[in-house]
Amino acid sequence: MHIVVCMKHILDYELPPASIRVAPDGKSLAEEGQPRTMGPFDQNALEMALKAKDADETVQVTVLTAGPAASEEILRKGLALTAQKAVRVDLPEPLGPDSLTAARLLAAAIRKLEPAPDLILVGRQSGDWDQGVVGPALAEELNAAFIPLGFQLVKEGDRWAVVAQEEQGQVKVAWEGTAVVSVTNHESNVLRLPKLKDLMAARRQPIETFSLADVGLPSLEVASEAVQVSLPQRQKECEFLEGEPEEVARALAERLRRWL
Repeated sequence: MHIVVCMKHILDYELPPASIRVAPDGKSLAEEGQPRTMGPFDQNALEMALKAKDADETVQVTVLTAGPAASEEILRKGLALTAQKAVRVDLPEPLGPDSLTAARLLAAAIRKLEPAPDLILVGRQSGDWDQGVVGPALAEELNAAFIPLGFQLVKEGDRWAVVAQEEQGQVKVAWEGTAVVSVTNHESNVLRLPKLKDLMAARRQPIETFSLADVGLPSLEVASEAVQVSLPQRQKECEFLEGEPEEVARALAERLRRWL
C-alpha cells in the first residue's frame, strides 16, 4: 500500500499570543523571524502512516507539501521518521487560507506520483487557518472516497481499514480504490521523535520538486483570499468600590448584572 501524507508548514501554533502581529498588508500575520512547524494534525497523520509501515514492511510512505524551499524542513522530518519519499510543489510563498486552491494543487501533484497512492492522509485542520476544508475538497478533486476523523489504520487479512471517531464512539471503514482520510488527534497517533542518526541522514536525502507547470497548472488560480486579519482586542479596566459594606455589595451586584 502506498500512503501519501499531505503536510503544511505553518507558523508555530505554540507561539505566545504576545508575539503574534498582523503583517503590514493587514491580510496575514507577520512571519519574518517567527518559527514555523508542521501542523499539529498533520503530525497525527504522519504517525498514523508510520504505524502502518511498522506493521507491514510493504507499506510505502510519501510526504508531500506545497510551499517555498523553507517548507522542506517538515519533509526532512518525515524522512527522518523513515518515510521513504518526499515531494514538494514549489511556490514562491506559503499557502494562505485558500483551501480549495490548496486541494487542487495537492491533487495535481498526487496524480504525478508513482505508484498511484492507495490512501491519502491529511490533518483534519491545518493548524493555522483551521478551516478543515482541504480533506473533503481533495477527495472531490481525486474522485476518491472520503473518511473523516480517522486516527488509526488496521489490517485485517489482505485489506486495510480506517478506525474513525463518530458521535457514538468509533467506526471501522474499509475502502475500494483510493481514499482520502482527514486525521484527528488520538493517544495512538502522537508523533514519535526521530533518532539523531536519522535526522543526519535525512539532510542528505533527495526531495523531489515539482513546479506548477510540472503538475499541469500553468498558474495558481485563487478561489478565496483573506481581505482583513485582526487580533482580538483586549480591554482592561480596574475600579475600586468604596463605602460601607452594604453599599459596596449593592454596587458590585449592579455591575455584575450589567456584565451578565
